[in-house]
Amino acid sequence: MLLWSMEKPPLPSDEEGTGMIEGQSRSQLLATVEDLGQGVAVDPSRPAWDSKFQYVLAQVGFSVGLGNVWRFPYLCHQNGGGAFLLLYVVLLMVIGVPLFFLELAAGQSIRQGSIGVWKHISPKLVGIGYSSCVVCFFVALYYNVIIAWSLFYLGNSFQYPLPWEHCPESGPNRTVTECSSSSPTSYFWFRKALDITDSIDETGQFNPIMTGCLLAAWVIVCLGMIKGIKSSARVMYFSSLFPYAVLLCFLVRGLMLDGASEGLSFMFFPKLEIWGEVQVWRQAATQVFFALGLGYGSVIAYSSYNPTHNNCHRDALMVSTINFLTSILASLVVFSVLGFRAKSIAVDCVVRNVGLLTEMSSAGSDLHWLPWFNMSDPGSVSLTDYREWFHHYGSLVGSSITDCNLEEEMSKGVEGTGLAFIAFTEAMALFPASPFWSVLFFLMLLNLGLSTMFGTMQGILTPLMDSFKPLGRHKTLLTVSSCALGFLIGLLFTQRRGNYFVTMFDDYSATLPLIIVVIFETFSVSWLYGADRFLDDIEVMLQWRPPVLYKYMWKYVCLLSMAGLLGASLLRMLFKRPTYTAWNRSMAEEMTLEYPGWALAVLAMLILIASLPIPLGYAHALLTARWGPGGSGAGEREVERERYAKCDTSELDLSQGPARTRDDHDGGERLGASFLPLAVDGRYRLLPQQEEGEEDDTGV
Repeated sequence: MLLWSMEKPPLPSDEEGTGMIEGQSRSQLLATVEDLGQGVAVDPSRPAWDSKFQYVLAQVGFSVGLGNVWRFPYLCHQNGGGAFLLLYVVLLMVIGVPLFFLELAAGQSIRQGSIGVWKHISPKLVGIGYSSCVVCFFVALYYNVIIAWSLFYLGNSFQYPLPWEHCPESGPNRTVTECSSSSPTSYFWFRKALDITDSIDETGQFNPIMTGCLLAAWVIVCLGMIKGIKSSARVMYFSSLFPYAVLLCFLVRGLMLDGASEGLSFMFFPKLEIWGEVQVWRQAATQVFFALGLGYGSVIAYSSYNPTHNNCHRDALMVSTINFLTSILASLVVFSVLGFRAKSIAVDCVVRNVGLLTEMSSAGSDLHWLPWFNMSDPGSVSLTDYREWFHHYGSLVGSSITDCNLEEEMSKGVEGTGLAFIAFTEAMALFPASPFWSVLFFLMLLNLGLSTMFGTMQGILTPLMDSFKPLGRHKTLLTVSSCALGFLIGLLFTQRRGNYFVTMFDDYSATLPLIIVVIFETFSVSWLYGADRFLDDIEVMLQWRPPVLYKYMWKYVCLLSMAGLLGASLLRMLFKRPTYTAWNRSMAEEMTLEYPGWALAVLAMLILIASLPIPLGYAHALLTARWGPGGSGAGEREVERERYAKCDTSELDLSQGPARTRDDHDGGERLGASFLPLAVDGRYRLLPQQEEGEEDDTGV
């Protein structure tokens, strides 16, 4: 009879030894299994990617989203240009890549969604996966509203002239006051698209057009997800690649525009002094964090469909690099176009003011301020000459003569939805064949949103199907039900004040909970399970050992950086009351308002709901261990014991070597991806993989 008696001491976090039961790293387990000629079975029914290219497209499509187009350029411009770029690259390599690699390796090794991965490591950590699902659901709710807005603008782009090129008339030769006091694009966005209220306190009826667009957005997402990764991956071929084609078209067109060089210089001019500001470091770290989609569970879900020996380290480097280069490409496009828009506005400002100066000079008053440039041809006056004159004499000619500041125009409306639906649409209205460029732009936004939305939904559906087998057997029903629920709750955002709730969810429902999730992920792997053990597992999986530098990154640098980011975010919320930007109809301009008390309660509730599964999961595991059959963890140990059966040497054919399974998508033979802990006493062998319907809650 063969006796297996390999035992490792329990991990430090498991005082009763119940969490990582007889915790063995995967490398030790697989080595023992190979020596005994006993293979580990995998689930042959689990879907897999058709090709490596398909998988990379999915990861890139999820990580490259709307934030690359409208948030990164804004942060780069506002926080030191080239200096912010350098800071972003440093933080990407120090924090982003190690954490992205950690999630890829965990998902690929355990081949489960976020719930299954952390439950596999220890039942006490299962709450991490549930928190990821909750955050994904919150993000999906408001993200699909942005897709609905893109659909609305896409539909209105098939008109000539574009409906936001000119102000509508309220009567003969009279334009609408709200529009003439702001701009045609602002009026179309706030009044025609959103029909927005003046504050979040004002209630209003539903916006029927946006409700229809939201329904269409959820139908598109449902159809793309209804067959799992098989259907969403096919859509990815278009939704992930098309935005790059559009960005390249806009880049070529943008660089040919007058003002493009000014726009790019404003963006990339380095201001190294910003490195001394804590706020800039916080914003750069947050952008790295969200750019890669850390904590959502989508990265884990996508990688769980990979072959075991896939080089996930190379994937982490490749996807991170593509994400960064996409942000640079989008920034070049955005600021070349915004430079053209700003210069067009500034030149119009010069022409208008020179015309006023001509009228004033003809009145015969004191002319010692008379400009040296030719006022008879306002269009020939350069912006530089006018600003130089205004600097010396502007205060002497009265308030009717204004400055024409190019940089101020560059800064207006370049963040978030203001960039896409106001500033950029205004610039495209100045293009020849403007409807064509508008259609391209909003098709790009639609596809960027859909590729990210597919990944977000996968971060919800995959963990649920892996953890609850009945849901896995009714995949289509689960997908349709999830999308229907998302649409019903999403009606909150199609009210006239719905845009304010979108801002609330975007700013607060994901930020703090995701940071908390990633902190627990990193701590669990690097300290509870052990960074060395995890590197051992990766070595078996990749067949080479990653640099030991990752161990110290996970244990110290990443963990301390994320804790610092969490602390900075909490302090900012405590010392600065949360605010939002509202549109004042009577003044026809945006105003910054503080959230009312009830809205602050909603913010706190969103953060609490997303974070609560972590302590609840831990408490549930402790209570189960204490009050289960036998008490004090005996019940959990008995469950683990049932996974093994006694055997003798006659049942093991050691001459055949380790049993292997064929992976159709890898094209060769490999060890099974699933693994189970060995018994510590008695004569046992590993049983085949558990039957469908049993819940996998083994320790690693």
